[in-house]
Amino acid sequence: MGPVSETGNTKEKVRDMIIEKRSEGVATVIMNDPEKRNAFSIPMRLALLDKFRELESDPEVRVIVFSGKGDNFCVGGDVTSMGHKPIGEALDRMRIVHDLVRLLAQSSKPKIAAVEGWAVGGGLALALLCDTIVASESARFKAGYGGIGMAPDVGILHTLPARVGRGRALQIFMYDETFDARQALDWGAIDSVVPKGTTLDKAQRLAAILAVKAPLPIALTRSVLSSGLDEVLMREREIQALMFSSEDHAEGKAAFFEKRPAKFTGS
Repeated sequence: MGPVSETGNTKEKVRDMIIEKRSEGVATVIMNDPEKRNAFSIPMRLALLDKFRELESDPEVRVIVFSGKGDNFCVGGDVTSMGHKPIGEALDRMRIVHDLVRLLAQSSKPKIAAVEGWAVGGGLALALLCDTIVASESARFKAGYGGIGMAPDVGILHTLPARVGRGRALQIFMYDETFDARQALDWGAIDSVVPKGTTLDKAQRLAAILAVKAPLPIALTRSVLSSGLDEVLMREREIQALMFSSEDHAEGKAAFFEKRPAKFTGS
C-alpha cells in the first residue's frame, strides 16, 4: 500500500478507527473518530479498507451497514494532511482510496449508509458508494472540493451522476452549495429521511430484509451497475496527482486555515 501506512503511530490509530457489530448476517461498520467528525484521514482509509476486505471474505456476512460515530457521518479528507505531495506519495494515497472505492462498489455484498449530520467531500462520496442511503432530517451534504482547490474524488464523479443525473451533479460540484436531506431525497441522492438519531435503526431493519434474499442476483446486479467506474478512477488518478501539487490547492488550504476567501489563479 505504500509508505503512508508504515509508521507505528499510524498502525495504532488504524486499530481504533472502526467499531464493528454483527447480528444475523448483518455487519455494522462505524467510523470511530468523532473528535475529527470521522474525517477521511489516512488511518481511517486504511482501517476501512482492512475491515471491508475482511467482511467481503466472510461467508456469514450478507449485508453491511455503514455509519459514523457521534453527530456526523464523515466530513471528508483531513485538510491538515493535505498539501504539496511528491507524485509518488500522492499516487500511493490514491491507490489506497481506489482500492476502497472498488471494494465498496464492486464487491458482492450490498451496503447501506446511515448518515447523521454532515457528509462532505470524501464523506459524501463514501455514502454514495453504498446501495441504499438513509439520512436523518438534520443531515447536511456538500461536495466541498472546489473550496480547497481540489477536483472531486473517491469515485464521486461516477456515483453522484448515476443517482442524480449529469446536469444536477455538475451543479452540485460547480456551485458547491450545502443541501439538506429533503433536497437530497428530492434529487434522488439518498433514499429515505428519518428522525435524527434513528438512521442506524432504519438501516439495520433494511439490512435484515436484504440478508434473507438470494445473494447472487444482488451481487450480479451491483456488478453490472458499477460498469464504468474503473475508467472514472483512472481519470481521477491523473487529475488528483496534478491537483495535489497545484498552487490553487496550496491557496485553498491556506485560506481554509486562515478563514478567508481563497484567491485562485488556475495554476
